[in-house]
Amino acid sequence: MKKEIDKYSYHLGVADCFCEMVSAGVKKIALSHPCDSKEERDSFIDDFETLSKKYNVSFYIEDDPFLTDLFPISLNKNKYNVIFYLDKKYMDEYLSLKNEKEDLKNNHQYIEANRYGKLLSYDNERIDHLIKTNIEKESI
Repeated sequence: MKKEIDKYSYHLGVADCFCEMVSAGVKKIALSHPCDSKEERDSFIDDFETLSKKYNVSFYIEDDPFLTDLFPISLNKNKYNVIFYLDKKYMDEYLSLKNEKEDLKNNHQYIEANRYGKLLSYDNERIDHLIKTNIEKESI
């Protein structure tokens, strides 16, 4: 008999796994699953605080996700999530990449998605695969 897992529990389980990976140094940063509304994302905050304490990581509430060709645009555009991190320098790097992208967009240039992939701790092969197979890229 197949058991159903409710959406809330699934998202929380993924967050638990990502917090553990960040805490262990396997990932520099990790993203919660994107939520369709701030209210949905915020419904996890108390549990994310518990997970953050459990794994000794921090989290950043993201209302304006970083969009690149690494992932299909619809996965994150107009979505809300949380970024888990252990070292503030990686969160600063994320925010810096977002700012750099805005500056480049204003000059009709585009930031390379592989820099974001590296921050997410993906290897070059995986980054290349994600970009090449993404059929829903951002248009600027």
